[in-house]
Amino acid sequence: MFEKSYTIKGYETRAEMGRAAAEDASVLIRSLLEKKESIRMIFAAAPSQSDFLAALTADKRIDFSRIHAFHMDEYIGLAPDAPQGFGNFLRRELFSKVSFASVSYLDGTADDRAAECRRYGELLAAAPVDIVCLGIGENGHIAFNDPAAADFHDTEAVKVVELDSVCRQQQVNDGCFSSLSLVPTHALTLTVPTLLAAAHHLCIVPTARKAAAVRAAVFGALEESCPASALRTCQNMTLYLDRESAAGLSDRGDFAAGR
Repeated sequence: MFEKSYTIKGYETRAEMGRAAAEDASVLIRSLLEKKESIRMIFAAAPSQSDFLAALTADKRIDFSRIHAFHMDEYIGLAPDAPQGFGNFLRRELFSKVSFASVSYLDGTADDRAAECRRYGELLAAAPVDIVCLGIGENGHIAFNDPAAADFHDTEAVKVVELDSVCRQQQVNDGCFSSLSLVPTHALTLTVPTLLAAAHHLCIVPTARKAAAVRAAVFGALEESCPASALRTCQNMTLYLDRESAAGLSDRGDFAAGR
């Protein structure tokens, strides 16, 4: 059981899942903007989010000009214009398609990485974050908090991490890199407490390659061996799955379309 409030919603396909998550995000955004002048959102950059982002940017009911946007992780060592860069991914898929109030990028090319972590952490700390849109990695990571790097009690807001082999192979599996040798070994990431501090979490997780991690996140121990298990402590979290990613839950009776 999740320790606080959560919902699992399952769909036959990742396209249906993405559209449903975007619809829920739209309803939530518009509800918050009825009460606040602007809101702050953090977005994940990964192919798993593409259906969701496409549906979200197509929604004309959302006033993106009142949303301040952030992203949650970035490779260290890629060229500034590398297509695999997470800031570049989000620029292509999201930030170039609609006009935000502001977009704050993590700089993976910064010479002083500690200073860059402090800078971004200060931006995030300037006001509460309203919504985090994220996924779960094949090793159970959230952002780039792999099992060896995750700390549920981290005192840092943003930190430098070494990526584990499963995480790096996932980038090849996703088609972002042609071989493991090309995947960077280090990255900047928002820490687990930074991600969990938001008021609302929409977690969008397609494909069979994520099924074991989803099962561990939902039913496994609440510990850093599956960083996504920390989402069980969120007050308002919805987990969106397709038929494949939910395969590990079906024998427990926890998958139902649209539930």
